[in-house]
Amino acid sequence: MKRSRWTGRDILLVVLLGLLLLVPHKMAYAQSPDSAIKQVLADQVSAWNQGDIDGFMSGYRNSPETTFVGKTVQHGWQKVLERYKHNYPTKESMGTLDFSDLEVRMLDAQHAVATGKYHLARSAAGGGDASGVFSLVWEKSAEGWKIILDHTS
Repeated sequence: MKRSRWTGRDILLVVLLGLLLLVPHKMAYAQSPDSAIKQVLADQVSAWNQGDIDGFMSGYRNSPETTFVGKTVQHGWQKVLERYKHNYPTKESMGTLDFSDLEVRMLDAQHAVATGKYHLARSAAGGGDASGVFSLVWEKSAEGWKIILDHTS
């Protein structure tokens, strides 16, 4: 009976074929920075519309350097969280959020700017409708893309 022997070349070919089969699978799940940032924004809208400010804040870098610019300037993730909870204490005051005209521009491999419009649909008792524009500076880290500066007006 003749025994089959694998040569080094045969093993190398099998390994390379296996790797080639994995590469398209992994690439299918890789998101472009633009798509990843837009996904974070979509997740924020979803959390907001469920009345989940803590979930909404997961889109921000949890850092003392995170900055929100609106009528005032606030530094620190915790201060931004407190601002949102103070200004939107109930689901009715939060209303229904939607973003439009989103554009993402890469500054470098780790930083981007996103601009767009927001609209809050609210009852009169909730404060009435509100809308405006925003610019967000994003930074990529091990946790993914996070907002480090939010300028909303």
